Amino acid sequence: MRIVIAGAHGQIARRLARLLSARGDTVVGIVRNPAHEADVRADGVEPAVLDLESASVEDVAAVVDGADAVVFAAGAGPGSGSARKDTVDRGAAVLLADAAELAGVPRYLLLSSVGVESVAGGARPEGLDDAFVAYLRAKLAAEQDLLGRGGLRTTVLRPGSLTDDAGTGRVTLQRSVDGGSVPRDDVAAVLVALLDAAKDGAVLELVSGPLPVQEAVSAQG
Repeated sequence: MRIVIAGAHGQIARRLARLLSARGDTVVGIVRNPAHEADVRADGVEPAVLDLESASVEDVAAVVDGADAVVFAAGAGPGSGSARKDTVDRGAAVLLADAAELAGVPRYLLLSSVGVESVAGGARPEGLDDAFVAYLRAKLAAEQDLLGRGGLRTTVLRPGSLTDDAGTGRVTLQRSVDGGSVPRDDVAAVLVALLDAAKDGAVLELVSGPLPVQEAVSAQG
């Protein structure tokens, strides 16, 4: 497969890229900072320097042209304000979808987050700061935009709290989970399995659990 990853220098994205390239897939990684090109090349990735906050849909379409799928793993990151949560976690995700449709890319995997439904309808959960609420709202808006498109086969993965623990290869993957954490290694492994399984239209939440990754993915309808 030819896979384009947006946010290719991110922690999950780099794990995903290494898994894909190691098995022989062609991986293109969109990065904003030219200084990150060497890192993603070391992951077996062909870098494409592009700022998804300012690029045109035609610019992005040129990068994703010929891909079997795109993966949105970008994020504004900790320390960014509410405005960038919207321009990256929503706006850039939507731009990638527009570009995928323009280029005829059939599939889109969106890396989202457990907790997005807590802000549905403008709700404001207690105990969350403004930036995190903005992040959840941006992720939810991106999900709603992508899942509402008829011409793009979208899968949404919502991990729980992320850790840098070594992956166990065992997870809980369901439409809804009660909360929990999951190593970034296991998130990347689930993304690979979802690329292979084509669970189009699925919205799945992910935490550590008892099932091997492939079994957990296969169990989804």
